[in-house]
Order: sequence, then C-alpha cells, then structure tokens
Amino acid sequence: MKCIAVDDEPLALKQICAYITKTPGLELLQSFDSSLDAQKYLLSDECEAELVFVDVNMPDLSGIDLIKSLIEPPVVIFTTAYSEYAVEGFNVGAADYILKPLSYGDFSRAVKKAVEVFEHKDEEKVTETASKKFVQNGKYIFVKSEYKIVRINFDDIKYVESLRAYVKFHLENRRPVISIMTIKTIENYLPKDRFMRVHRSFIVNLDKITEVERLKIVFDAGTVVPVGEQYKEQFEEFLYKSLAV
Repeated sequence: MKCIAVDDEPLALKQICAYITKTPGLELLQSFDSSLDAQKYLLSDECEAELVFVDVNMPDLSGIDLIKSLIEPPVVIFTTAYSEYAVEGFNVGAADYILKPLSYGDFSRAVKKAVEVFEHKDEEKVTETASKKFVQNGKYIFVKSEYKIVRINFDDIKYVESLRAYVKFHLENRRPVISIMTIKTIENYLPKDRFMRVHRSFIVNLDKITEVERLKIVFDAGTVVPVGEQYKEQFEEFLYKSLAV
C-alpha cells in the first residue's frame, strides 16, 4: 500500500516513516509536518496515497478535520497521545488508531486492520463498477467471486441468501456463487418487478416460486425460504394480485 505520514512532531514523524519503510507491503510516498500541506497533496491529481498515517492534534487543521475535508479519503490510521480521540476517529471511518509513544507492535496491528479495510473497499469498488456497467440491460449482472468476475443471469437466480458480509446466489443448473457484498447492495441491482426481499436474509425470484405454504416459499427440489414478519404484508399483496379467482 502506498502511504503518506502527517505529523507536526519531528521525532514522531521520523518514527512513523521508519516503521513504514521497514514493513513489507508498505511504500512511503511522502511525509508532511503540516496538515495544510498534506491536504493540498491529498486533493491534488498527483495523489496516489492508499493509506494515511495522521496525527490528530496539529495546528491550523486537525487530523480529523483533514480527513473530513476529503471527498474520498484513503484508508486512515490516526496517531494520538490521547485515547479519548479514538471514538471520534472511528466516526470518520478510520481503520485504527495508535497511541503515542508509538511501538512497532501497535503499528503492525493497525496496519493489518488497514489492509483488511483496503482490500474490502477494493473488492466492493470492483463489484459496484461491474454491476453498474452491466445491470442496465435488465438480463444479467456481474459480481466478483473467488478472484473472478462472474456473470449471473437474472433468469438463473432462484433466490439470494445473506451470509453477513457475503451473499450467496442460488442458481438453477449451476453451483451457487458467493460474492462479497451485502444483501442490501444486491437488492438495489435486481429488477423490482421480478425480485422481492421476503426476509432480512433472503431475496427471491418471484418467477421461480412453485408453492407457498404457511408463509414459507417452496422452490423446486423442496427448497424452502421463510417470509419474515417485516416483509409479510408486501408478499401477501403480491400473492393476492397473482391469485386466480
């Protein structure tokens, strides 16, 4: 990850830069003893920073206000002598914070968290970009799964299952596909006239339902999906409109 360090204390700045240099996977781009100079760089077209180490307490512009001024900030690790700033730091999306005096052990643990945040953001960006590009045709969507970009035809989806930070696409005549995203994200991409959220953990393809028994949706091969109380009214309305009388 490409890094910059920002601290108005010369010794602390020197130490952070030394830690970055000795850590595999990190590359020090620049260091700044002024938050205003760092802000100018971070807002410039030449900025390549993926991770920022920034002191909370600095003159002119605090580290927290510096990050707040950025539309799409890099991953952030705050350094501070005061633990009470940790909550405020997390409120602006920091991966972690390191208390001064800095130790390499604390630094390494914070970097590990930052790498996890960076990788997750990168995967979400790839998935979102691919989805926005291809969903407009109304026939299929592309998602990232197991280091590949996989096409999923809407006609093949039976239902989508939430697995916390992942979703699992249950498909006809294909093995399931698992992708890193939330069920809320995929709900926004699926056609509303064909797919319905029926449970906090399930979205179903209405065209694939074969039976409904006591608010349990039955698909072929005996697969059953429950209807949650929160979604009961909307699903019953769909049944009523579709019922032949």
